[in-house]
Amino acid sequence: MPKDRTVVNRAPWGGAMNIPNLLTVVRILLVPIFVDLIVYGYSGWALLVFLGAGLTDALDGMIARVLDQRTTLGRYLDPLADKLLLVTAFVVLSIVGVIPIWVTIIVVSRDVIISIGTLVIHLLRERVNIMPTLMGKATTVAQLVYVVAALLGMTTPMAPRLVGVVLAVTLGLTIVSGLHYMFRGIRMLGGGEAT
Repeated sequence: MPKDRTVVNRAPWGGAMNIPNLLTVVRILLVPIFVDLIVYGYSGWALLVFLGAGLTDALDGMIARVLDQRTTLGRYLDPLADKLLLVTAFVVLSIVGVIPIWVTIIVVSRDVIISIGTLVIHLLRERVNIMPTLMGKATTVAQLVYVVAALLGMTTPMAPRLVGVVLAVTLGLTIVSGLHYMFRGIRMLGGGEAT
């Protein structure tokens, strides 16, 4: 009698604790370690921890696609971990005087506005699938590069012009992508579909 090969996924959140989601959890756990290292002046180690966290971000997405291990939990947890890492990095580096406070205000304000808008859309519409845009992904990459440049500047001399260019690109993408997400949200609230 042939065996039934049908596999029923009984795990909550669609098999939540797979490798990609475990890597995402590791990224979240690295955030307080990163903060401690910055506060106590271990900028070199902080840079390594931040790069390690960025590596887990690249790996969890790749593994999820290659092994087809996408889950509902991962869909929410991964961007949350990214935002937690980036916002924390900007805030703590502003506190120690490495990143200008006005830069952090712009970055954090964009994320807060997008988060509130997303919550409103979820409350007012039954089915919403808000996918990150290419511009949004480019913004995240630019912000990561800027944080790395700021951390490098704490340990080695950095060319001010190069840091200025990275900052200008980061701010430009942050503002433009924020406006783009707002436009998408307004369209969706008006009954249109986001593109």
